[in-house]
Amino acid sequence: MILIAGPCVLESRDNVMRIAESLEKYHEDCTKEFYFKASFDKANRTSLDSFRGPGLEEGLKMLQEVKEQFGYKILTDVHDYTQPAEVAEVADVLQIPAFLSRQTDLLVAAAQTSAVVNIKKGQFLAPAAMEHSVAKVLKTRGFDGEVSYENADKYNVWLTERGSSFGYGNLVVDMRGLKTMREFAPVIFDATHSVQMPASGGSSSGGDASFVPYLSRAAAAVGVDGFFFETHFDPGIALSDGPNMIELIKLDALIKEIDAIRSIVE
Repeated sequence: MILIAGPCVLESRDNVMRIAESLEKYHEDCTKEFYFKASFDKANRTSLDSFRGPGLEEGLKMLQEVKEQFGYKILTDVHDYTQPAEVAEVADVLQIPAFLSRQTDLLVAAAQTSAVVNIKKGQFLAPAAMEHSVAKVLKTRGFDGEVSYENADKYNVWLTERGSSFGYGNLVVDMRGLKTMREFAPVIFDATHSVQMPASGGSSSGGDASFVPYLSRAAAAVGVDGFFFETHFDPGIALSDGPNMIELIKLDALIKEIDAIRSIVE
């Protein structure tokens, strides 16, 4: 099982290293393919005054330190076509933010690296529409055949479900979409962003982390290739996405539940 976990954004070095150390058990678990996730820049914050992160240069230094100290594979976001080549020198997975999932230049630039490309499904897109984003990466990597799970897996392209827009300030997860997208590529379920309430907190996004376990268990029952959890030792002080994060001390019990469900389904 692919497991992606870490803070939403790179905060202080002490916070990042504390969270990274707490996740070491998953890196050592032979049943998990673990990736440490944190963003060096959150380019789509609700407010201009919201914390965005340390930026590209300092952020990559911090991620490199995590990689060297703990041996983790790294996943982080890229936001425009100028970033992937440099970021891929540190990150093993380049994540395409949901709002940018149709941006051809960004997808092509990411595909031109050797990193895995993880495309988050746009909140505004039907699951079936993600076939075209996968095709852009496959064609850039020299494959112009059928867009399928097997071919996307071979050429290191993933898709991530993070909910669909549902009225104003809310998201809903259509579990049918997990099956639909899994026809095109390996699928990750982003449990914490799926409970986000965009721009519902005035100058920031809200969320309801209490639903994370329920959606995670449902996704495990449907069948996915991995899970994505933003986590923190104290979500109340997190500098981004705190309301939808799962607390570190609660993560282990949830992952054990997911493992149990997957063992039945598989």
